Parts: sequence; structure tokens; C-alpha cells
Amino acid sequence: MELRFFEQHLLGKSGKALPEAYMFETGANRWRAFDAWPPNGLATRYLVLGEDGSLALADGAAPGATFDEFVSDPAKPVPHTGAIAIGMNTEYMTEDQRFAARRPDVLVYESEPLEADLTLAGPMLADLMVSTTGTDADWVVKLIDVHPGTTADPDDLAEGQRMGGYHMLVRSEVMPGRFREGFERPVAFEPGVPDQVRFELWDVLHTFQKGHRIQIQVQSTWFPLVARNPQTFLENPYEARAGDYRSATHRLMHGSSLRVGVLPPQ
Repeated sequence: MELRFFEQHLLGKSGKALPEAYMFETGANRWRAFDAWPPNGLATRYLVLGEDGSLALADGAAPGATFDEFVSDPAKPVPHTGAIAIGMNTEYMTEDQRFAARRPDVLVYESEPLEADLTLAGPMLADLMVSTTGTDADWVVKLIDVHPGTTADPDDLAEGQRMGGYHMLVRSEVMPGRFREGFERPVAFEPGVPDQVRFELWDVLHTFQKGHRIQIQVQSTWFPLVARNPQTFLENPYEARAGDYRSATHRLMHGSSLRVGVLPPQ
């Protein structure tokens, strides 16, 4: 790939035209070439967060009246890693996310085992309908590939780790709720009043294999990867004092969704 790129753009050599994008397809573990990015032929679908922790792939989504809720305490934030370490764990993106799924301040939504491979490609849009008893809150969405319990361990797997049931972090993003109406002007939440929070996740090319489950985790803290939100609206949250940090109860309405692009089978 690099040789062809340099020959064409640095040496001016003619030859077979380069594709618009070379992408590594995680899950399937292979390189693919695309004439356009996002790829042509994507079908827009929605991963819909439902009652009892359900997650469904649907043609549309609309928030309803029912909800899940959790208490977010800035004094006890959700860590970005389950490891005992000082500072940032640089391997957090490959870490098994089961440590977070066990916390009461992380909402977990999971599909049934897939009956066929499912490839997601291109940008993704989180569309959450939320409320809080506070006046500010961050919202974190994580897309996770849950491996079957029978997944075999590779020979080079670290001691004490197992691939059976592994929660693979595929994509994640955080949205400060204060900027839900645009980054030009922060806006406080009105306590107890539902409001829409929409934000994009990084582009993806990932195949959830047959028998795997799709999972979405939603949380409001991700420390120290994301600075703690005092959950009290301030013009400058970095000037927050100890008394500004307060627990709040957050609600997430069922029918909130993650809009995805589904790539037809190759």
C-alpha cells in the first residue's frame, strides 16, 4: 500500500489507481479496499436501547416514555480501566470491558447472539433522550463486541486472561451535555426535564461474527480519560470547587439509539 502511494504521489508513476480508502476490518481481521468512504451501498439501521437491557437492530428509532436510571457520583467515577495503575493505562482500548459492565452506574444493553455476520461501516450517530436531577452531565457511549463463552484462547494471550466472554471495545465517545446545542454556547440542563443529546462516534469498519452479541454501554464518567463533570452547571467547569461536585440521578429513555451503517455481505 505504502509503496504504491509513494510511487504515485511522490514519483508521479502511473499505474493502477489507488482506492479511496484502505481499511482494516476489525472482527474479520483483514484489509479491504473501497472506491468511496463511507462505502457505497450502506443500509442505515439503528441499534435501539430497550427495556430489560435489550438491544435490537431496527429500521427506525423513537424515544419512548420508559427509562433506565442510575446515580452518577463524581466522587466515585467509572474508571477507564480495571487495572490498578497510576495515571493513564495506555492499553485501555483493548481491555475487557466486563469490569465496567458490572458497575451500577453503567447502563448495559445487549443483543441476542447474531445468526449471521454483521458488518458496520462508516460514521455512527448516538441519539440519546436523557434527563438529570443536576444541571450538567457528560454522556459516554461505548460499542462493544461480546465474544461467545466458547471462544478459544490464542497461544500468546497474557496469563490470567480469557477470550471466552471477552467484551471487546469497538468504538467509544463522550459528549459533554452542556454542548448538546452546539459548541459555541454551553447550556444547562433543566432538572428532571428530558432533553436530546446527539453526537458522532468515530467511523468504524467492524464485523460482529455469527454467535457474537452487540453491546452498548452508557455512562457519565470515564476517569481520568475524561475530567470529572461537577454535574453543577458552571460557565467554566475547570474552576469548580469541592462543593460544586454533586451526585445526580440520570435517566436514559428507552428508544434512544445508535445510528449505524450496515455493509452488505461481501
